[in-house]
Amino acid sequence: MKTPFLSMAVAACLLAATSGYAQVPASAPAGSTGLCKDGTFYSGASKKGACAGHKGVKTWYGASGAASAPVAAASAVAPTVASSAKPTAAGGGLGQVWVNTSTKVYHCSGDKYYGKTKNGAYMTEANAKAKGFHADHGKTCQ
Repeated sequence: MKTPFLSMAVAACLLAATSGYAQVPASAPAGSTGLCKDGTFYSGASKKGACAGHKGVKTWYGASGAASAPVAAASAVAPTVASSAKPTAAGGGLGQVWVNTSTKVYHCSGDKYYGKTKNGAYMTEANAKAKGFHADHGKTCQ
């Protein structure tokens, strides 16, 4: 009699533990750990300071237990937070730039236009340069 009750209690605890984190949607850029309330994605390791200037964290996908309250200081904005509410194109990732095929300009990860212009594609920075694209405002990616 005690064994079924114990099994049900363990199952309930496991379900509660796994439901604490939402799954990253397929539309999120690679490495996203949170979704901001304004619709942009965040890819930092901690909730602390995440989505600052973007109305705070709506959904957290990462494992950090830090507070999700928005930080008001502009200096706390992580460079990986996009500032436009337009969804990011699927793809991208480490070492990839977003090339705007209309303007021949490429944008680095973290730039507000990264993956968000109407016409574009992801590729390496070296490939973008080889195809005649130039960096946004002359900035090279890090």
